[in-house]
Amino acid sequence: MSLSSVVVTTTPFEGQKPGTSGLRKKVKVFMEKHYTENFIQSIFNALGDKVKGSTLIVGGDGRYFSKQAINIIIRIASANGVAKLIIGQLGILSTPAVSSLIRTHNVLGGIVLTASHNPGGIRNDFGIKYNIENGGPAPDSVSDAIYENTKKITEYRTTPKLETDRLIDIIGTTTFNVDGRDFVVEIIDSAINYVSLMKEIFDFPKLRTVIRGTETRPAFNVLIDSMNGVTGVYVRRIFVEELGASPDHNVCRIIPLDNFGEIHPDPNLTYAKDLVDKVKDNEEYDLGAAFDGDGDRNMIIGKKAFFVTPSDSLAVLANNLQCIPYFQKNGVHGFARSMPTAAAVDRVASKLGKEMFEVPTGWKYFGNLMDAGRLSLCGEESFGTGSDHIREKDGIWAVLAWLSIIEHKNMSVEDILKEHWSTYGRNYFTRYDYEECESDAANQMMAHLEQTIASKDFVGKSYTFGGKTYTVSQADNFSYVDPIDNSVAKNQGIRVLFEDGSRLIYRLSGTGSSGATIRVYIDSYEKENVLTDAQVVLKPLVEIGLEISQLKKFTGRDAPTVIT
Repeated sequence: MSLSSVVVTTTPFEGQKPGTSGLRKKVKVFMEKHYTENFIQSIFNALGDKVKGSTLIVGGDGRYFSKQAINIIIRIASANGVAKLIIGQLGILSTPAVSSLIRTHNVLGGIVLTASHNPGGIRNDFGIKYNIENGGPAPDSVSDAIYENTKKITEYRTTPKLETDRLIDIIGTTTFNVDGRDFVVEIIDSAINYVSLMKEIFDFPKLRTVIRGTETRPAFNVLIDSMNGVTGVYVRRIFVEELGASPDHNVCRIIPLDNFGEIHPDPNLTYAKDLVDKVKDNEEYDLGAAFDGDGDRNMIIGKKAFFVTPSDSLAVLANNLQCIPYFQKNGVHGFARSMPTAAAVDRVASKLGKEMFEVPTGWKYFGNLMDAGRLSLCGEESFGTGSDHIREKDGIWAVLAWLSIIEHKNMSVEDILKEHWSTYGRNYFTRYDYEECESDAANQMMAHLEQTIASKDFVGKSYTFGGKTYTVSQADNFSYVDPIDNSVAKNQGIRVLFEDGSRLIYRLSGTGSSGATIRVYIDSYEKENVLTDAQVVLKPLVEIGLEISQLKKFTGRDAPTVIT
């Protein structure tokens, strides 16, 4: 049966501007007539002639509205000349898995249906982002082109009679004839490609001895929490089926749910409290790990819920990559971190003689460096860690990397950190998130900070709290010039740097779906004093940060929503 596409008249919607990782809005916004269609057509319009005859990967974290969005994508792709879509069964593909598939099949890119760590369900969030040929998030130039198209779109193309019901449920290939062309939809096992990649990177037999134990070495008990997100599919395949973890004792919440079981799938001490409490209360567990909704973020805790900050996790991985077969084979070419991330990895790079990069927040900024062969490992303080095996951060990869280090050193998580601090010193770090602030108030606060740091007497000014004094040595709104293509990213966050190396960073997050999230980052380096409670060390700087920003005055908030 030959199908014909049609042209549907539409009008633009305001605010379809992709943020740090795509377009995120409430589900009910995406459900508005033409809303999702407009954005998908705008992606194809921005890509231009490259769409004709192309292959794209499609999948996501399975959150509410995913199946409806995939049906829309199939129909619009067929009408725009796409030759083939490769879709995860039931629409399930983690964000790292999408990146891997793009690179494996060498295709034009992928459409990822996720709002990452944001809550799901009909009352909460949905998101769409486009990943480019290298498997990474679209750079600013592509996102800007998509946004410009959303502002002037007048029509979209679709194939309304293309039957999509239950198409994504069963693995297999279906060929349609649309406008006289073959259009192929291939539904694949969501995990095979990604699991194969992990087995190329890590020594699975050695990791199995960690999980299962040997005659001479007790089992290293883990508790892996997928938080009802997409990683449940991969955790079962890797940790249970490949590495021998107990499905009852070592993993939890591994069934993906479209509302994440009414929890907030963000792997931090606040939203992963169930995991933290289980590990804290049960001394049998040696390591706990949690992932977010789409599988790109991770949290690591040791015995009795010993917390590993993402900044420290990145530094420890950087210092021990030689125990992972992938890096033994490919070498280590450089390290990078996002600007707000504590500078612990910088010290590792200096000692190892590796190139070090500081980039704006957003994984897309790492991609050019990786493609140029100058970057092997990178991370963000927002629980994101990854390497050049793909072009996204990768939660499961990070846990397997930690287990590789544990196998190699035969040490606990806490002892590995203490050994690291004794060598490099410690970057005490915390982040205060004030979620869903009133947008005007948040913008007014940032404008106040701009005026404050621009004043002539700000540099050199001293602030004192709790007997500690900090003197400002530098202040700016961070800008970045990409060393590969010379593109410029401006206004990436207010930085206040102090003479002792401590830092305050202020940013408005680009990952929320409504209102504004204000993030305040506090970073203090100690060479000798490495075992004091972090909140005790950081409290004076926290109070100074609130004083400089006047956050309570502008927002009315007495306390952050989340403290990391």
